[in-house]
Amino acid sequence: MKVNVQTPNFAAKEELLVFVEKKLSKLEQYYDKIVFADVFLKVQKTSEKENKIVEVLLSLPGDEVMVKKEAKTFEEATDEVVKAMERQLKKRKQKQKAYL
Repeated sequence: MKVNVQTPNFAAKEELLVFVEKKLSKLEQYYDKIVFADVFLKVQKTSEKENKIVEVLLSLPGDEVMVKKEAKTFEEATDEVVKAMERQLKKRKQKQKAYL
């Protein structure tokens, strides 16, 4: 799976990019047909502490899955996104098995 990380309005550290890619690569355990992942790391300009946003768009054959989470850190938001995607991919796989 190819992971494309975009960080509009700030420069992400290499460790963060590696962390995001490593987390997303685990999704392939749940669904092996992922074409690529578009990741957007954004910082909201607010007084809130939870101003880090991680949006992930997974491209699957004939479909896309999008999840967006906010948290205090990008790592925390990435963990939440990955958990939500795991659930969606497991459901998708079960549905496909039901049709076979």
